[in-house]
Amino acid sequence: MTADIDTLLTALYVFVDDHLVPPGRRRPGRPRRLSDAELVCLLIAQVLLEFPREQHWIRYAHAHLRHLFPYLPTASGYGKRVRASGELIATVLRCLARVTGSGVPILRLIDSTPVPCGASRETVRRSDLAGDAGYGYSASHSRYFWGMRLYLLTTAEGMPILWCLANPKLDERDVMTALLEADHHLIAEGQVILADRGFAGAEFERFCHDAGIHLVRPKRANAKSDPARTPAERALLRCRQWIESIFQTLKGQLSLERHGARRPAGLFARVGQRLLALAAVIWHNTTIGAPNLRSLIAYDH
Repeated sequence: MTADIDTLLTALYVFVDDHLVPPGRRRPGRPRRLSDAELVCLLIAQVLLEFPREQHWIRYAHAHLRHLFPYLPTASGYGKRVRASGELIATVLRCLARVTGSGVPILRLIDSTPVPCGASRETVRRSDLAGDAGYGYSASHSRYFWGMRLYLLTTAEGMPILWCLANPKLDERDVMTALLEADHHLIAEGQVILADRGFAGAEFERFCHDAGIHLVRPKRANAKSDPARTPAERALLRCRQWIESIFQTLKGQLSLERHGARRPAGLFARVGQRLLALAAVIWHNTTIGAPNLRSLIAYDH
């Protein structure tokens, strides 16, 4: 089976329509000309075909994707649907995560990465994101930024399981604890979570222990109280870079840092849009048995 964009969007449309619109049920009022399933496909195609700006994307879609979408909105209409699609995106992400198997079902990866939202003092002063966003420091990039942090829990293949956006001044362990508590049913007892040094802390480790989660992280520098690592844990720590490759895919190929959002709802939807594109590719490649779970991400226009 050829893994192309038409095949992916067709399979995804059928999946979303089956799982989100049960037979015989429809919201009251006149049906939308662009259904939720078609909107999800448009959101994913925009990211995969590398069109960060909605005006350019709608112009391209009108010229080249008429065979897939009988109706396409204007750029302003599409923008309104995108900004209001946060809940829809989160729902589809959960569905894809539940039905997509993992080659290492016991292992989960957690980490966070900066999502810059502005680069000037005037932007910081006037932005509608002020209050939600803030100043933070990225140790891996050795730079300060103004924006939010994306917290992500994934499978070994990169399928997003849980995610959230938070002010960068908040403690990483507190944010991840709240995230795991909010959707604890997506984490099974006995799973192994691979983290970095930033998640070292007695309270977070106690929380993981009480939840039946085995936390594996590198030793803190000059910390004599850290437990000794078993050979299996030392071997597992070599896989720490997997989560970094996921973030690099989101930023380099899926334009995470070029989201263009100016309001909290738009930021949530556009970050979720990138995660949804990654999840859809992994789900589709798993379904068709593609050897490389991210092989569909690189598309030509």
